[in-house]
This record gives sequence, structure tokens and C-alpha cells, in this order.
Amino acid sequence: MPDKSQSNIDKVLSNLAENEGAALERLFNFLRIPSVSTVSEFAPDCQKAAEWLAAQFEGLGFTASVRQTPGRPILVAHSDEAGPDAPRVLYYGHYDVQPADPEELWTSPAFEPVLVDGPVGKQIVARGAADDKGQVMIWIEAFRSWRAVMGKLPVRVTVLVEGEEETGSPSLKPFLKEYADELKADVAVISDGNMWDVESPSITTRLRGTVYTQIKLRTARCDLHSGLFGGVARNALNALTQLLGGLHDEQSRVQLPGFYDDVPELPDELARQWAALAFDEAALLSSFGLATPAGEVGRPALERLWSRPTADIHGIWGGYIGEGRKTVIPAEAQAKISFRVVAGQDPQRVVQCFRRFLDERRPADAQISLEVLGMEPGIEIPSDTRWMRAVRRALGDEYGKEAILGGCGGALPMVGALKGILGMDALLFSFGLDDDQVHSPNEKFELRCFRQGARAHARLLAELGRAV
Repeated sequence: MPDKSQSNIDKVLSNLAENEGAALERLFNFLRIPSVSTVSEFAPDCQKAAEWLAAQFEGLGFTASVRQTPGRPILVAHSDEAGPDAPRVLYYGHYDVQPADPEELWTSPAFEPVLVDGPVGKQIVARGAADDKGQVMIWIEAFRSWRAVMGKLPVRVTVLVEGEEETGSPSLKPFLKEYADELKADVAVISDGNMWDVESPSITTRLRGTVYTQIKLRTARCDLHSGLFGGVARNALNALTQLLGGLHDEQSRVQLPGFYDDVPELPDELARQWAALAFDEAALLSSFGLATPAGEVGRPALERLWSRPTADIHGIWGGYIGEGRKTVIPAEAQAKISFRVVAGQDPQRVVQCFRRFLDERRPADAQISLEVLGMEPGIEIPSDTRWMRAVRRALGDEYGKEAILGGCGGALPMVGALKGILGMDALLFSFGLDDDQVHSPNEKFELRCFRQGARAHARLLAELGRAV
């Protein structure tokens, strides 16, 4: 007996192909809205982008509304036509984009999208093409084709598209808390990042979090003359650099007491999969002018990037840094230091470990204060849930190969907020590429990625509707 569900998805995929020209025109209209969240003069354009999205969802039979926040508005839309017994899926994205500066480096105006030839086919060039308007539109087009062919979606859908992701999403967590009951779902879907390469889909299952701190070390009551007091008075900058020089040992392991106590080893299956990717660390280093690997000695590159914690000094200052000479012994020195943490590490405990490190190594006559500027936990998304099995099947069917279960060295606060506030995991898979030049001039999104991304999302809807 023929598989009716397979026949349905084939029809949906055919509809996507037949209507690709119209889908691209809709994307281009979206890209023409300069919804830059960081610059206040573009606030009306952010409002316009949210309203444009609301009109798109209303045209697809959703109930949609633009909700005002202390910052940029948030679009919320719902479709319940699949019925009360169907799973509910929350789709998240953002409509805001980075500024176009420096505009003179663009080969075409940043907010006038164009199709150009590239090494793997046509490319969509415009600000926001890959981050994140193009990747929002691929799941909207999947919704559109499902409704055109089947009359309704196979799952209940809630959509949240914010306008402050590029500025740190300051309004998002309060919004999630205020509307938690309305936004709850079985699982979330996020496409806002990169795949392994244009032929290899990937699912992010590990995200490092962050503990960001600032320390101040003070010695004497005031700066002193280095000729009169050098060799007698303690130099705050000397003391601070000596202290921070002990953050790592000769093997580049972080020296905070207890720092690695809760760091798990990578499962053997993942270690084998990552090793099979044959990641070219030398090529990566060469691309930005380096030749020698850093980080924990004896650990493979992808493990160091995706599943191991780190410590880094981001800035250090004190004393005199103006033009010419001023021979002072600084009385105060400061530094910003962050720790990338992994799932299993408690950010609060990492702060405690850092306080202990500073206390144990504090030089005589020095006072040290520690300020915590932000904390996000590391996250591991379970790979054996029915939702994860659904996305693995969808990507496998579209690309003809198993999706890579990868990691992300950076923090994605939305994933943590979804888990902490709404109690749901996220399916985090994306269709951007490393060379898309997001946040830079000539940002692009491969037409091939737009096309296959929409197809993959259409397949995912079918899989989520029968997820087991």
C-alpha cells in the first residue's frame, strides 16, 4: 500500500519548487526593510518589519499580533488548525539586522537585494540575507506550501520573531516570562546560524555558556613616581599581569581550583563522528594569520572549540597610556576576563572558583574586587528525543546523509531562556555557511541553502506531525 504521508510531502516539495520565484520576491521585499535595531533612527523600520511579518502570517491563516516592548516590537503568531491533539512547535527567529557600515565596501546597496553568481550557484546578497531574514523565510515558505497543498499544517505552531537579537535581546527574557503560558510548546525550532558545509547538514546539540567578569586590583593610595619609588612600591599593573599569567599552566589548562570538576568527557560516539569530519585546524589558523594551535594540549580542535571550557583575558588597563612618556607606578589596574563554560558546569561555582584563585594568589598590599558582568550556562540538548529523531530524519532525507551532531563555541541565550523559562528544548539547525559574511559588507545567502532549507523545514513538519 502506498505511503500516503510520503505522497503528501512530495506534493509539498513540488509546490515549493513551483513557487520559488514568488518566495524569493517575498524575501527580497523583507530584505528591503532596513530593520537595524542598534540605531534609533531605524526604529520605524523595525516596526515596519514586524508588521510586514504579521501580514504574512495572517495571510497564512495564523492569528498574528505585534507586541510592543521597552525596545523593538516582537511578532507573535499562532496556528491551531492541526487540532488539539497535535504537537505544538514554537518557531523562533529575529527580523533585526546589523548596520550596513561601512557602506562603501558593498558591491551593491545593502538593502537592495540582488542575485549574483557564486562558486556553488546563485547567491542572495543583502544585509540580513543569512542573519536571519533568509532563514526565517525558509520556514515561512514551508508553512505556505503545506497550507497550499494540504489546507492546513500537520502540527500546531506558535511563532516568535524578535527585533533585538543583534543588541543582546534585552526585552526577550521579560517577554518570555510575561507570556510564558501563551508561548509554551513541546519543542522549539531555531534556524539562525551555519551548517557544516553546503552539502552537509548539522544539528547543534552543545552550546558553551559564558561567565564574564571584571577585576580591579589596587595597591597604593595614588600613582607614584617610578624614579623615586621604583623598586620599593608595588606596581598594580605588574601585580595584575603576574597574577593573570597564572590562569593557565604549560598545557594550557585553566588553573582555577575545581574548574574541571564538573566537565564531562565527550561520549565516544560523538568523538568518533567529530574525528571523521577531518577538520583542518591549520587552514583555519592560516585564514587569520596564525600557524600554531592554542588551547588544551592533547585535545582535538573541535573538542576544544565545542566541548571544553576556556578562560580568556579580553582587556587590561591602568597607569598611563597617553602620548609620550609619563613614568608612574600605577596604583590601580583592571582587566576583563571571561570563561566559556560547558554543560555540567555551574556558572555560580565558576565564579566561586575564580574568587578562590584570586584570593590564593593576591599579592601583599593588594586589594582585589571582582564584578560579575554576565552569566549564561552551557547547554547540552538531548539527541535521543522523538523531536531530535524527527529532525535527523528530515535532514537525512533531504541531504541523503546523516546530519552531523555538532557544537557551538559561543553562547545562544535564547536556547537557555527557552529551557529555563518555558521548559523546552530547541532543535537548532541552520543553513548559513562560514563564508556568508554575516555582520560584514556583502552578506550573502546561497540560493541552494534557501531552497534546501525550505525543503528541509517542509520535511520536518511532516516528521513532527508523526514524531515517535
